[in-house]
Amino acid sequence: MFRRGESVPFAFIADADRFRSNVTPPPRAHRSRAQRAGSALFGLTVVAGLVGSLILGVPALDPAQQTQQGGSAAAEGR
Repeated sequence: MFRRGESVPFAFIADADRFRSNVTPPPRAHRSRAQRAGSALFGLTVVAGLVGSLILGVPALDPAQQTQQGGSAAAEGR
Protein backbone atom coordinates (compact mmCIF):
# COMPACT_ATOMS: atom_id res chain seq x y z
CA MET A 1 0.00 0.00 0.00
CA PHE A 2 1.24 3.48 -0.85
CA ARG A 3 2.32 5.54 2.15
CA ARG A 4 2.99 9.26 2.20
CA GLY A 5 5.78 10.93 4.10
CA GLU A 6 3.28 12.49 6.52
CA SER A 7 0.72 10.26 8.16
CA VAL A 8 -1.66 13.20 8.65
CA PRO A 9 -1.81 16.55 6.84
CA PHE A 10 -0.70 18.40 9.95
CA ALA A 11 1.85 16.09 11.52
CA PHE A 12 3.04 18.75 13.96
CA ILE A 13 -0.31 18.48 15.76
CA ALA A 14 0.17 14.74 16.21
CA ASP A 15 3.68 15.39 17.52
CA ALA A 16 2.48 17.94 20.07
CA ASP A 17 2.45 15.31 22.81
CA ARG A 18 6.22 15.05 22.67
CA PHE A 19 6.84 18.80 22.70
CA ARG A 20 8.10 20.25 25.97
CA SER A 21 8.26 23.96 26.45
CA ASN A 22 11.04 25.65 28.33
CA VAL A 23 8.79 28.61 29.13
CA THR A 24 7.24 28.41 32.58
CA PRO A 25 3.85 30.00 33.19
CA PRO A 26 3.72 32.94 35.58
CA PRO A 27 2.95 32.11 39.22
CA ARG A 28 -0.65 32.31 40.28
CA ALA A 29 -1.61 35.53 41.98
CA HIS A 30 -2.55 35.18 45.63
CA ARG A 31 -6.10 36.12 46.49
CA SER A 32 -6.60 38.92 48.95
CA ARG A 33 -8.52 38.58 52.20
CA ALA A 34 -11.45 40.46 50.72
CA GLN A 35 -11.67 38.06 47.78
CA ARG A 36 -11.51 35.03 50.05
CA ALA A 37 -14.15 36.52 52.35
CA GLY A 38 -16.36 37.31 49.37
CA SER A 39 -16.08 33.75 48.07
CA ALA A 40 -16.90 32.35 51.50
CA LEU A 41 -19.85 34.70 51.88
CA PHE A 42 -21.17 33.75 48.47
CA GLY A 43 -20.85 30.05 49.28
CA LEU A 44 -22.63 30.50 52.60
CA THR A 45 -25.42 32.41 50.85
CA VAL A 46 -25.95 29.61 48.35
CA VAL A 47 -25.94 26.96 51.08
CA ALA A 48 -28.34 29.00 53.22
CA GLY A 49 -30.69 29.37 50.26
CA LEU A 50 -30.73 25.63 49.66
CA VAL A 51 -31.30 24.87 53.32
CA GLY A 52 -34.05 27.48 53.53
CA SER A 53 -35.82 26.07 50.49
CA LEU A 54 -35.71 22.61 52.07
CA ILE A 55 -37.06 23.93 55.37
CA LEU A 56 -39.95 25.65 53.63
CA GLY A 57 -40.57 23.00 50.98
CA VAL A 58 -40.51 19.72 52.87
CA PRO A 59 -43.56 20.44 55.07
CA ALA A 60 -45.56 21.42 52.00
CA LEU A 61 -44.84 18.03 50.44
CA ASP A 62 -45.95 16.05 53.49
CA PRO A 63 -48.95 13.90 52.44
CA ALA A 64 -50.35 13.72 56.00
CA GLN A 65 -50.72 17.48 56.15
CA GLN A 66 -52.56 17.63 52.81
CA THR A 67 -55.21 15.12 53.94
CA GLN A 68 -55.93 17.14 57.08
CA GLN A 69 -56.82 20.22 55.05
CA GLY A 70 -59.38 18.32 53.01
CA GLY A 71 -58.12 19.30 49.56
CA SER A 72 -58.20 22.55 47.68
CA ALA A 73 -60.90 25.20 47.76
CA ALA A 74 -61.83 24.56 44.13
CA ALA A 75 -62.55 20.91 44.85
CA GLU A 76 -65.01 21.74 47.69
CA GLY A 77 -67.67 23.06 45.31
CA ARG A 78 -68.01 19.75 43.47
